[in-house]
Amino acid sequence: MKVRGFTLVEVLVALAILAIALAAALRAASSSTEAAVTLRSRTLAGWVAQNQVNEMRARHFFPEIGRTEGKVEQGGEPFTWEMEVAASPNRSFRRVEIKVYADQDKGYALATLVSYLARVNVQ
Repeated sequence: MKVRGFTLVEVLVALAILAIALAAALRAASSSTEAAVTLRSRTLAGWVAQNQVNEMRARHFFPEIGRTEGKVEQGGEPFTWEMEVAASPNRSFRRVEIKVYADQDKGYALATLVSYLARVNVQ
């Protein structure tokens, strides 16, 4: 009588190959998810920085030299921003650097924006 089928060793080898393939697929999916979350946070942080500059431009605000910070929520996520205003060679301009961090985590800036604001005479 001829027996057809797989031996125990063949089944174990197939299961090991399947387990390795599934582990690799799980790791790739996890990396992709982490990258998407990071990209979302960095995009929102960039919007926070741009909003700060746009608000100053819209109000024709010429900031004083120094450092300020604040907290804001964007897209349901809390962020902390720091703005450093410095003089430029032309006294009619200010250099503004804004760094945005995840709430309370100042070890890594999610976004950094450098812009120049001009003194505007509103009549």
